[in-house]
Amino acid sequence: MSKPTPREIERVRHLREEIRRHNHLYYVLDNPEISDAEYDRLFDELKAFEEKYPELVTPDSPTQRVGAEPLEKFRTLRHTVPMLSLNKCTTEAEFRDFHRRVKDLLKVPETDIHYTVEPKFDGLAVEVRYEKGAYSLGATRGDGTVGEDVTHNLKTVKSIPLKLMGNPVPDTIEVRGEIIMSKEDFAALNRDRVERGEPLFANPRNAAAGSVRQLDPRITASRPLGMFAYGIGRMDSPQPATQWETLEALKKLGFRVSPHIRLCRSAEEVHAFYHEILEIRDSLPYEIDGIVIKVDAFDFQRSLGELSRSPRWAVAWKFPPQQEHTVVKDILVSVGRTGALTPVALLEPVRVGGVEVSRATLHNEDEVHKKDVRVGDTVVIQRAGDVIPEVVKVIHSKRRGDPPPFTMPETCPVCGSKVERLPGEAIHRCTGIACPAQVKEHLAHFVSKGAMDMEGLGYKFLEQMVDRGIIRDPADLYFLTREDLMKMDRMGDKLAENLLAAVENSRNPTLTSLIYALGIRNVGRHLAGVLAHHFHSIENLARQSKEDLEQVHEIGPTIALSVTNFFNNPKNITFIEKLKRGGVAFPVEEAESRDASLAGKTFVLTGVLQGYTREEARRLIEKLGGRVTGSVSRKTDYVVAGRDPGSKLDQAQRLGITILDEAAFRDMTGG
Repeated sequence: MSKPTPREIERVRHLREEIRRHNHLYYVLDNPEISDAEYDRLFDELKAFEEKYPELVTPDSPTQRVGAEPLEKFRTLRHTVPMLSLNKCTTEAEFRDFHRRVKDLLKVPETDIHYTVEPKFDGLAVEVRYEKGAYSLGATRGDGTVGEDVTHNLKTVKSIPLKLMGNPVPDTIEVRGEIIMSKEDFAALNRDRVERGEPLFANPRNAAAGSVRQLDPRITASRPLGMFAYGIGRMDSPQPATQWETLEALKKLGFRVSPHIRLCRSAEEVHAFYHEILEIRDSLPYEIDGIVIKVDAFDFQRSLGELSRSPRWAVAWKFPPQQEHTVVKDILVSVGRTGALTPVALLEPVRVGGVEVSRATLHNEDEVHKKDVRVGDTVVIQRAGDVIPEVVKVIHSKRRGDPPPFTMPETCPVCGSKVERLPGEAIHRCTGIACPAQVKEHLAHFVSKGAMDMEGLGYKFLEQMVDRGIIRDPADLYFLTREDLMKMDRMGDKLAENLLAAVENSRNPTLTSLIYALGIRNVGRHLAGVLAHHFHSIENLARQSKEDLEQVHEIGPTIALSVTNFFNNPKNITFIEKLKRGGVAFPVEEAESRDASLAGKTFVLTGVLQGYTREEARRLIEKLGGRVTGSVSRKTDYVVAGRDPGSKLDQAQRLGITILDEAAFRDMTGG
């Protein structure tokens, strides 16, 4: 096989740089210099060289944006810095309240507080990582702490650079952005799907999210996606001092940043910008549903800090939701996991904000009576927060006759148990502890990832087991036999064996997972972790008073009341005892003061460990005060290398980071 000449090697390098430059001009700056035909000639020339000399192919070559082979499933990735969700406001008064809280907490002259304001894109939030300037990883936001690995898919998005511009570039940088699809591209995509007889996407956001979350990256590559960068999660070299400077730095690195951003030096300027953007909203080529307001100075952001899952230094000011008219065909009542009965309007289908709506929440009986919603009424529908469909009001002038007013049923529509409404509450609840609707929803939560994580036990299996009387509550799962499972439809020996193994593997949960699985109202996965780390056992948590719980950072009166109500309910205590009889281990976390020998130390795990699973090793490190990250950088203290380590070991050796084999790791952790 012939070798490339120095002139050919130089030509390949030049072609790559030229194609990258034209990609940036076209996809990021919207300012192309050459025609599509000229671009194609450059691309084809590079492709021909690489086919002739495969050794010249590099991961960051423009030709490598094609999709990789299909995946069987996505793996998860933990974000180095959590991707927090934003609190929202919908009126000027609510924004003024946010501004007042910022002033009160910072205690600085109001003139010192500036805001960077950006459009709030209606897309999919992602994070992309670069090592030594080269694209290395991509993940969805997920729950803010853990996302899905969509590295190969995001690599196909042409406005995401495969190689950063500028010199020098950070050793490691994690860039946050929003994947979007333009309105025009969305319309064209749906036209193509009509011609192929495929179902239509509801709106550009669903199209963008669905395109990124494809197991076959080649499908993602075929979709017209773009990304607007809006922030940095982690950066090894010193970060800019403000959000405005961050956006400018991202532009210099080659990222596309919204042209509609503004540095506002007062609340009045923010207010004016809101109305300016609202005015041009419909003329923009992509969907936005509000503006994002961030305190500009990072020093101020750090002083303001965070709430449970949201920063105190930012807020999303949402635009008024779009509305449509339709007719109420019927009013149904649904029953949720906590037994709450919710009236739901069954509607003549109508498109609201690009989404077809056929059902809308009526919230509770008081709301139905307040709005006087009746079957046959013409109503105004909106997507609350542009997401959840709800009935806004009735157009009484269009009412025909005198239809009867709605009344909440006295018995549960699912199980027939008595319905009660406690004094001071707006919600009616089913009193049946064995109500199938509650049991099924509670079971689905109990077995889910992040809770007891019983892989393979999907909703249809759970529903069938409840309907056939095989189980009545989640604890019954731990008493299942093979004979029980074989009574179900489409059940074979292998599947029954796998389901029993999933149950068996869940008997030793972390305390966080166990608390979350119990389904305490208002306690999500994050707050379950807060409670676990503070109280160290279910038994200790159950003994706490409402006042004791309120002393814990992030636990407010509502959550404290939910926790105490849960453990004061004798039926819940009986359920917990049943879990114990079923063999579920109730872990006891030692207080953090017992041993923090790894406090402040950062670890990276690579390769296969013989004595630990990855999760066990991570828990052990965190128990001793350490932290586990997914990538090697100069801030990494130790790399634990098992059998068949990957490139992380090479990176660690290049950076001079201490490498531990499994024996050394065991000695260090006392494991």
